[in-house]
Order: sequence, then structure tokens, then C-alpha cells
Amino acid sequence: GQPVYSGVLKYFPNALKYVSFTSKVGNDQHDNGEELHWDRSKSGDELDALTRHLIDHSVDPMDDDGVLHLGKVAWRALAALEKHLEDNQ
Repeated sequence: GQPVYSGVLKYFPNALKYVSFTSKVGNDQHDNGEELHWDRSKSGDELDALTRHLIDHSVDPMDDDGVLHLGKVAWRALAALEKHLEDNQ
């Protein structure tokens, strides 16, 4: 099987909670009070955005909205991986 709990959640509990916080902040900023969801139509440049946030992290770890750039890097990496897996099943 796939050890999602023991091989991911148990390894990175703080990071995954932070990515979920990042997701909520992004949703609140971009979706005007709508229920938490991934609006794929609003951004398709995961790798460009990921790289930009990684560069910005090297200058200042915190983005202007109070969210760590590395949280955004992780969110974008997961989004890119999800799309890649969907497209290559």
C-alpha cells in the first residue's frame, strides 16, 4: 500500500499544517469568501510561481501577506505534482 499517514503525515505534520494554512490564506485573498477550493482557472504557472517564491525566500522568508514563501513553494510543488500525475495516469 501507500503509507500516506506513516510515510508523509507523520514525517511532516508541521509543514503540512502550514501548507493548509497557506491554502486558506490564498483562498481568502482570491475567492472573496467562497468555500475553500482550488480554483485551477486562476493559476497555471505552478513552476514559475514556485521558483519566484523560492527566490523571494532568499531575500526575505516572509511574503507581504504574512505567509512564508516556503509555504507557497510547498503548495505550488504539490499543485504541480498533482497536475502532472493527473495528466500522466
